[in-house]
Amino acid sequence: MGKITPCLWFDTQAAEAAEFYTSVFPNSRVGEVTHYGEAGPRETGMVMTVSFELDGQPFVGLNGGPDFTFTEAISFQIDCGSQDEVDAYWSRLSEGGEEGPCGWLKDRYGVSWQVVPSRLTELITESDAETSQRVMAAMLQMRKLDIAALEEAAADGARA
Repeated sequence: MGKITPCLWFDTQAAEAAEFYTSVFPNSRVGEVTHYGEAGPRETGMVMTVSFELDGQPFVGLNGGPDFTFTEAISFQIDCGSQDEVDAYWSRLSEGGEEGPCGWLKDRYGVSWQVVPSRLTELITESDAETSQRVMAAMLQMRKLDIAALEEAAADGARA
């Protein structure tokens, strides 16, 4: 494991979530699974923790109970090199979840993700201020981000 490993607190779905996430991301795997014993505080034999990696990034899922739930205050950003990648992650992660604005979504477990094409960052940071603002305005109107529409917004100033 790396020095910093995000721990995701679930009620009872840590193993299910780890299996789902590792099916979505390439180069991913489920690792060690631990179980609660007689000392509790959950039912003996229930999965306590599951370690997993998503494209090399370590995570731990904890079945800690219903006391805490996920919020948008923490999210995971996925850097996508193509529209196909954006579409694939968006489709898989939003299934059973909730689509949000500006490339944000919540998956079926309530975890927030930002599905962001690298091209958005390029257009916003490598462009002049007017182009950057047009791209930002276009992005603010979207749910799933559309690279072609972002590039069109960037090019609109060149046509004026």
